[in-house]
Amino acid sequence: MQVAADAKYGRDPVFRVAILSLLVNLSLVGIKLALSSLSGSLALRADAVHSMVDVFGSTALILGIFISGRKSKSFPYGLYKVENLVAVIISLLLFLTAYEIAREAAVGATSGVPYSGWVLVAVAAIVPIPFLFGTYEMKVGERYSSPSLAADGRQFRADVLTELVVFAAVAGQFFGLPLDRIAAAIIAVLIIKAGWEILVSGMRVLLDASIDPATLKKIEEAIEANPEVSAVEEVTGRNSGRYLFVEAKVAFRVTDLARAHQASQRIERDIREAVPNVDRVLIHYEPRPRTHLRYAVALADLEGKISSHFGESPYFALVDFNLKEERVEGQTILANPYKDMEKGKGLKVSGFLLSHKPDVVVAGESLEGKGPGYALAEAGVETVRTEAGNLREVVEGMGWE
Repeated sequence: MQVAADAKYGRDPVFRVAILSLLVNLSLVGIKLALSSLSGSLALRADAVHSMVDVFGSTALILGIFISGRKSKSFPYGLYKVENLVAVIISLLLFLTAYEIAREAAVGATSGVPYSGWVLVAVAAIVPIPFLFGTYEMKVGERYSSPSLAADGRQFRADVLTELVVFAAVAGQFFGLPLDRIAAAIIAVLIIKAGWEILVSGMRVLLDASIDPATLKKIEEAIEANPEVSAVEEVTGRNSGRYLFVEAKVAFRVTDLARAHQASQRIERDIREAVPNVDRVLIHYEPRPRTHLRYAVALADLEGKISSHFGESPYFALVDFNLKEERVEGQTILANPYKDMEKGKGLKVSGFLLSHKPDVVVAGESLEGKGPGYALAEAGVETVRTEAGNLREVVEGMGWE
């Protein structure tokens, strides 16, 4: 084992909690065996055997987390799905637990061993331990998107019901009230429900089901926010353990490959900021034949007079041209929210316009060699200085009406 790997897993909260899970299960087994030995309780002895199943589950959890993040030539995408495989195994253990409880409720013989009051107190003290630790483990699993840890936490919480069955058996015999059979049947149904949810979740990932729609929407919005993007053709993704693999087909307004590559790197960064635990982002980018052009024209007033000062322009007209039909398709007037800023208004206005995805920016002054001009050019937006006096003349100069 490499030192680097040890350091990595020593710092990993998921791995540390998985180790703690094993220690808690071993402690519960020891306590239950000790109580069973001292009191002669067959119910406690059976529960100790049941807890041994949890020990095996915790061991599988640790192995799953330890090897899931390792990559090699044979597994270049890592072994993240091992965590989901472990989650499925834990779900099967839940089904086994439900079967054991149901079988005992249906055909189990009532123990005739007398119990003293201190056994009730000891069993009652054990009951909250699985619930408290299971809740903590589920929170850590959800925080770090570890399906196997969250599944182990649910297994712990399901064990609370098992502990209650044991307590009911002990208390019932102590007071002469046989209550454990009815309670066991109800608990078995609840455990089957928890196991089914874990099984479905794990199998979806193992079968490469898509990322949930809400996450895909976040990814798509992060891509669309980039000014170089003219259209998002497709966004797909899949889970693998706690990590996400994302693919997107994007049409860029820039045709230069270097700029397109830089834009794809920014998109990858934006996706990682918007969605946690993204392992890999693959952007398929290609120039898209233009069917429309959007002009952003700096205006001095609402009458359409062209502004000679880009940053101080009170309004901008967005004019959409349909290239195929050679006509104006729409026009919108935007108020400039940064016109009264004392410094840096030009760059702010550039960013404001880029959010509206123009192809060409028209103003009464040249933006060449200026900050706003560089910002717009970087996003693949052309800048044009016009001699026209008003918006109508600009449109007529394009040859469209």
